Amino acid sequence: MFHSSPDLIEGSVRIYDVREYTDASAAVQRIKELYNDSSSLISKAYENLNEGDKNASSPKEGCYPYVGIYINSADIKLSDAALSYGFVDAPGFYGTTLTHPEFFEAYYHEQISLLIERYKKPIIVGRSEWPIPLAFVVDFSKARLNQSQIDQLHLNFEHPNLTRLNDHIVNHTYKPLINSPRPLALFSGERVDFSLHRLHHYSGTSPEHFQNFILLTNYQRYIGEFIQFSEQKLLEGTEYNALVTPGDVITSKTKSNTLVKSGDELDHLPQMPAYHLKRPDGNGITFINIGVGPTNAKNITDHLAVLRPHCWLTLGHCAALRRNQNLGDYILAHGYVRDDGVLDEDLPLWVPVPPIAEVQIALQDAVIAVTGLDGPDTKLRLRTGTIYTTDNRNWELRSDEIYEKFNQSRAVALDMESATIAANGLRFRVPYGTLLCVSDKPIHGEIKLRGMANNFYRERVQQHLIIGLEAIRIIRERGVASLHSRKLRGFDEPAFR
Repeated sequence: MFHSSPDLIEGSVRIYDVREYTDASAAVQRIKELYNDSSSLISKAYENLNEGDKNASSPKEGCYPYVGIYINSADIKLSDAALSYGFVDAPGFYGTTLTHPEFFEAYYHEQISLLIERYKKPIIVGRSEWPIPLAFVVDFSKARLNQSQIDQLHLNFEHPNLTRLNDHIVNHTYKPLINSPRPLALFSGERVDFSLHRLHHYSGTSPEHFQNFILLTNYQRYIGEFIQFSEQKLLEGTEYNALVTPGDVITSKTKSNTLVKSGDELDHLPQMPAYHLKRPDGNGITFINIGVGPTNAKNITDHLAVLRPHCWLTLGHCAALRRNQNLGDYILAHGYVRDDGVLDEDLPLWVPVPPIAEVQIALQDAVIAVTGLDGPDTKLRLRTGTIYTTDNRNWELRSDEIYEKFNQSRAVALDMESATIAANGLRFRVPYGTLLCVSDKPIHGEIKLRGMANNFYRERVQQHLIIGLEAIRIIRERGVASLHSRKLRGFDEPAFR
């Protein structure tokens, strides 16, 4: 009979009140109970502070739930090499802290089920001593506290700790202590909470609305088309059940087949507004205007990654680098030159960023389906090649200096986000793809000017968006299991996807 220790160690964190589970649903239910109990204790302590209790402080039991599993040498199978997740490749004890089990219920259930089925061993669930910061449970930003209460809040309550928040596991720089657990997931509970709050801040929508398929663009003009598409889909059938826009404004269909909105729109759009066409199974579409530049691209994907989406696709505009390309042509990226600089410390430049075959095929098939092109005509309008991503918006002013790089890399187009998004997809094990549309050809004298840009946008924005949406439909129907390629995993990987 398998027995678990009441004093498991995660680094220097003790795990207690440990129970064993051979049923994933029961394990997730226990995780919910532990998390809700911790959250209630933290909320009660904050209420006590508000009511003048000078001894109020973060409760000792207000900590993240913990899940783990023991794996023996005999449990490791050579056939595991065919899997993309749900296994480990070395014996030992694996564990992680978890957060928001109501929100992540389906994901946790799937990952825990895979381990129980694979290894025929119980999962252990307990309460860690990793404290949940107050800000991740209670919104005290609008509270009317006096100075004494503010001081008490700062001194007696747990707050996000940057020494605990890092991406060492993601970046393959994590080195567990001797006899301490190996990581079971890419992110700790606190790292996930950190990103959930950042997502809400930057997107203007609650994390609960984000879907498993994500489109990223650098132009707000696409959003209007997406809203029209979404509203039409809501009226057409039952595949989608709501459109959520910034401010958590929800558009849904009534019984009389009309659309109704609930919620208050924001006075000003957030920095990277998000729009969610929701499906009951979570496999809808989240569309985000990330704005211009690689820092925005890294920022939003750093946080989207904790949601463990099935894929993210980039639909943006680019500058063509070849004379035989025309405005409105499409570029399907199969390689990237990372001249953006923002990920160099997390993912060294010598790391290749490979194309994901299933995504590439879906994007190509979508272009053909939407444009009606076929055979030789497709090659005239759809170019597969390398994208050069820069951090310099006015790169045109030094194009003579980087012209040689264009030639050496065989790049066919230049933009400011694609390589960053793809590289972060590789880094976070999230399948990725890029389909760009040519908006100008600066090194060949066709500079993006006001009138030219407006004509281009009017003619191409809708078609480009429909191609991206069709690609997601194709990927979803062909099955997401094949998306999570082994090429995204290193060795000694956490078992959770």
